[in-house]
Amino acid sequence: MKLLIINGPNLNLIGRREVDVYGKENLEQIINWVSENIETSKVDLIWFQSNSEGEIIDKLHWAIDNQIAGVIINPGAYTHYSYAIRDAISSIEIPTIEVHLSNINKRENFRKISVIEDVCIKQIKGKGKKGYLEAINLFIKK
Repeated sequence: MKLLIINGPNLNLIGRREVDVYGKENLEQIINWVSENIETSKVDLIWFQSNSEGEIIDKLHWAIDNQIAGVIINPGAYTHYSYAIRDAISSIEIPTIEVHLSNINKRENFRKISVIEDVCIKQIKGKGKKGYLEAINLFIKK
């Protein structure tokens, strides 16, 4: 099973930015931790990070022709206003899980809004790096 894991803008800076919110581990450390803690070797994880909305949309479109069984997306700030990413998720018709390291419902008011939540099969928030693992395991158990 191939899963595409997309991380959006500024997630390349986790471990350095707002450590009290996102933790001290950088994205590479999180990727390594998740890879080491997967319960099966039958999963091929394809990680992608971009600060560009268009590149994220292109990668979602790429998933259609590359046998991607599921998408896990942490769209960063695009969560709150990117109807283009929302439409791309809806258009590809691949089950998608929205993941956030922090609990967006316990932060600033604008962060409580997710324009992509309704086109995703689940939203996982506030579990840090364990949220990625939870999303992967949901796909494995399907």
